[in-house]
Amino acid sequence: MTVPSSALSSAQAPTQRGPWKEIIAASVGNALEFYDLLIYGYFAVVIGKLFFPSDNETTSLLLAVGSFGISFLMRPLGAIVLGAYTDRAGRKASLTMSIMIMLIGTAIITFAPTYEQIGLAAPLLIIVARMLQGFSTGGEFGAATAFMVEHADTKRRGFFASWQLSTQGLATVLAAGVSALLSYVLSDVQLNDWGWRVAFGFGLLIGPVGFYIRTQIDETPDFKKSAASTALKTPLRDVLVKGHVSLLLAIGVVAGATAFNYVHKLYMPIYAFKQLNITATSSYLGALMTGITLMLMAPVFGGLSDRHGRFRVLTIALLITGLSSYPMFALLNAFPSFSTLLVVQALVGLLIAACLGPIPAMLADIFPTSIRGTGLALSYNFSVTLFGGFAPLIVTWMIDASGSKLAPSFYVMTTILISVLAIVCLGRRMRGTQPSAN
Repeated sequence: MTVPSSALSSAQAPTQRGPWKEIIAASVGNALEFYDLLIYGYFAVVIGKLFFPSDNETTSLLLAVGSFGISFLMRPLGAIVLGAYTDRAGRKASLTMSIMIMLIGTAIITFAPTYEQIGLAAPLLIIVARMLQGFSTGGEFGAATAFMVEHADTKRRGFFASWQLSTQGLATVLAAGVSALLSYVLSDVQLNDWGWRVAFGFGLLIGPVGFYIRTQIDETPDFKKSAASTALKTPLRDVLVKGHVSLLLAIGVVAGATAFNYVHKLYMPIYAFKQLNITATSSYLGALMTGITLMLMAPVFGGLSDRHGRFRVLTIALLITGLSSYPMFALLNAFPSFSTLLVVQALVGLLIAACLGPIPAMLADIFPTSIRGTGLALSYNFSVTLFGGFAPLIVTWMIDASGSKLAPSFYVMTTILISVLAIVCLGRRMRGTQPSAN
């Protein structure tokens, strides 16, 4: 069948231009959502003292990082509700809603009175805010990733979908940069009194910009076609009934990368400060190095996955990550200095980029357009909840229970093994059916 030249030119125009407008629209909100998530983790020590006071400092910290983990209990619910909404109402509608919910949660934390001021209501406010943020983030990944890949050429989905992770790197740069600046220019008293609120308030400045940009974008061509051809949409039921095996394997694929991400990127500033006695400012600068590396390298590995196959790139990256986690913790404990931390965190950023860069497009390849938003949201967020959200709490407990500062590496290695096994199974399942994903 011959395609008219006019139609061919029209179809190629978006590919030649590149979906950069759409990538930016998804990225702004994505960066804000992960900035809010990270800034809470970085100020867990301060929040623990102000909202979860205890005679035991470890207990206070456990309660703070536990409240961080509580938000991840809401992620599956957000994935279910907003994921299905993404497939029924559209990617644009879901992206707009998720950023509004995140802003409400951030505003509550920014202005919440402390335990000393209003007692038990203070930690309850923080928990409610974290639940709202978790619900919002639960829908963000599915909608943003579906939006990115469906605006991209099928041969470059890995590259464009990896900007999802690049903007997470940008969020790390912003969160760590703001934290480092505040800890450097403010005294401990000022930081505890009001400085931490400035860090959360910064997210409130970005939010309206992201909301406006998302209201100005167009829906994806793939969704428009799917909406026109599907009379009754039951994306949640279809994923759970028809795609449950793929869903379980996708959850396993994400496990190792997300555990490594949350242990080495999010928890590391707390670890460096509490376990290695590195100053708070230096600890945040280490995380800043991770963010810069992730921001720059995620698209590189996304592009490599387009050329050499997502399964191959991800498997190699996971194996290297699993083998290097213990040596990195051992190196930090043998030479607990700022320079060592920078080197380790740069390597961490590179490995996170290598692991997470190919994953969004890989997951998008697994699920068809009609259930893509739901499938992406459920697989990513269930995995993050199970293996990432409570990682700071788990490794804090592991260190305290075992007395070993190297304990977090064993948690990472266990989840890496789960991912490698899931990739092997998924590769066999998909072999010969979706060559673009291999």
